Amino acid sequence: MTRSLRGLASVVFLLLTLLLTTRLTLAQDRPEEGGHEVEVWTGGGYSVPGGTKDTSVWNAGVRYGWILTQPHLPGFLSGRFELAVDAVPAFVVFQRSNTAYGGGVNPVGFKWIFATHGHVAPYLELNGGTLFTTHEVPAGTSTINFTTGAAFGMYFFREHTWSVDVRYMHISNAGLTVPNPGLNTVQVRLGLGKFFGKK
Repeated sequence: MTRSLRGLASVVFLLLTLLLTTRLTLAQDRPEEGGHEVEVWTGGGYSVPGGTKDTSVWNAGVRYGWILTQPHLPGFLSGRFELAVDAVPAFVVFQRSNTAYGGGVNPVGFKWIFATHGHVAPYLELNGGTLFTTHEVPAGTSTINFTTGAAFGMYFFREHTWSVDVRYMHISNAGLTVPNPGLNTVQVRLGLGKFFGKK
């Protein structure tokens, strides 16, 4: 394991340990208006048609979110709006020509968390950001890319909140270089976090 991967593993382990052992004094078990979300997550998947083929990805990061609204919309559409930011210190792209290591940030994450009364709540998400890698992604293009994505997932509320989602991610250099074939992936992502806010 390289030094950078060992360092990343140490950071992720430390964040998980803090999250699991620290009891937030302002803890709550589900999203509420004015509350916040902290989450550590990891995910991965494979390329799908519409871009570069035979490629897979793995990534891990930390999320901070703000619950901005009370439930809106009628019936089963009722939900809360969350604005989130992701720091992505680990992003690995497995290509036929090489393996690219990188990181990035997703400064724009829009999430609709459906208002439920049980221990499970579905959500929809749209996000976007930047990705910087050690090798060109896809090969022969650029080391600077932009990401856009959409996800459908579920929260499981317990002492800590678990999440699982399926997400589509498009990676492209937005015309910084030619050619720009892009990379489309479908990924599964798992998260462990906590909602907290005013008591």
